[in-house]
Amino acid sequence: MSASRCFPGSIPILDNLGVMDEVRRAAFVVKPGATMIWGVEREPWSWYFRETHASNPHSYQVWRPDFDAILLNNARRTGVDVREGWQATQVVFDDKGAAAAVRCRPADDLSEEIELPARYVVDASGQSGVLSRQLGLREWDDFFRNLAVYGYYKGGKGLPTPDEGNILIESQPDGWLWHIPLREGWASVGAVVDAEVGQQGVRELGARRFLESQVAAAPYLAGLLESATLLSGPEVVRDWSYRCQSLSGPGYILVGDAGCFIDPLFSSGVHLALTYAALASVVVVSALEDPTIAGPAGKMYEQMYYREYGHFRELARLFYSSNRTADSYFWEARRLLDDDPSLTPRQSFIQLVAGQPARGYERVALSRGLPPSAFGDSVAAVESERQRRREQGLQPDIPLRLADGVRLQRQPVLAEERFVWGVGLVTDAHPEGIPCSALVSQLLSRLDGERAAAEALELLYVDGAITT
Repeated sequence: MSASRCFPGSIPILDNLGVMDEVRRAAFVVKPGATMIWGVEREPWSWYFRETHASNPHSYQVWRPDFDAILLNNARRTGVDVREGWQATQVVFDDKGAAAAVRCRPADDLSEEIELPARYVVDASGQSGVLSRQLGLREWDDFFRNLAVYGYYKGGKGLPTPDEGNILIESQPDGWLWHIPLREGWASVGAVVDAEVGQQGVRELGARRFLESQVAAAPYLAGLLESATLLSGPEVVRDWSYRCQSLSGPGYILVGDAGCFIDPLFSSGVHLALTYAALASVVVVSALEDPTIAGPAGKMYEQMYYREYGHFRELARLFYSSNRTADSYFWEARRLLDDDPSLTPRQSFIQLVAGQPARGYERVALSRGLPPSAFGDSVAAVESERQRRREQGLQPDIPLRLADGVRLQRQPVLAEERFVWGVGLVTDAHPEGIPCSALVSQLLSRLDGERAAAEALELLYVDGAITT
């Protein structure tokens, strides 16, 4: 899909790469948030990044050919050997099982193939998934077995101020549609439907008429396109949701869509790709400098990636299931019942939502529909317990211990753009471990259920770990 939506969280990464000035000059449409017609109300409602991202109150609706060119040219300027028009076909492993080279060939000459040696292989091949397919790592997600038909319109209307830069998402009986405003009056418009229903519809009507029929079923979006013309597409894609069994191994690491993709609903693709490409670079540099940390750092990368991937996936699943206003096969098949066993391993996401302000977009989005009551009860329970602890306060003379399931572990931690050995605190909300300083880890290790906080601090004072 050539139009993509960035998150505000991606802006510091682009700034660190030194490309933000070019991104601004590219005049991409500024995206302040999103507008939706979904859930119990059929009137448009919006949420805004500024509610939870004061430092970066907006993002951009980027045109991928231009955005990707900015990133590629920046890589070339910083010394990367860029070979356009070539296709990676296979990763070569040495006799110890480590990735050691990449075979590739020109896209216009399939008979010529060369082998490029590599100290480390980063698979950023997108949904082509060169390495994941070679190693059989990809696992498909049955919940999101959808199909999308999309194209590019010009000449239509936009949302009213202040939402003119927002993506519009409108649900309808067969699924949902998006409308992304782009430069110079263009808009990306797509329909997401059940894969089997979509395939049958495209066979019977053709892609263009099928897309038009889906637009007609979304009254608000159809109104924006009354005077618009479809000038590019439509394209058809299906069954895009997957996760790889692992994201790293000896001498290699997977980033972006090469590792996983969820669903276009919450625009997670570019955000995850940028965020974890930056983290993958830290893994690679750390591994080349200290081979002993390569494997553990790769596993830490996996855990951090899977955690955020899991948050987006859980949000999308709950959001799909919360749309109780449409009585149709598409929405009925995506309902999550309170006794659904797939709802149980979600403590990390519950902690995330419970810790958000009321205008956090996960909370706003879920509040507009009817998610399973068990989810709402779980969030309420976490909030109630946190409030109880705030009101009770921490008494300095009460013995403390780590909660059940919480532990300290030796693990790689980030320090000045490198992974180094350190200590992490593993909790339900952070199974990947929260990095702890030496002082904090010493303090926590002394909380044995017999010592109070004041006594543990006094021991550190006597040992000279802390001073006045």
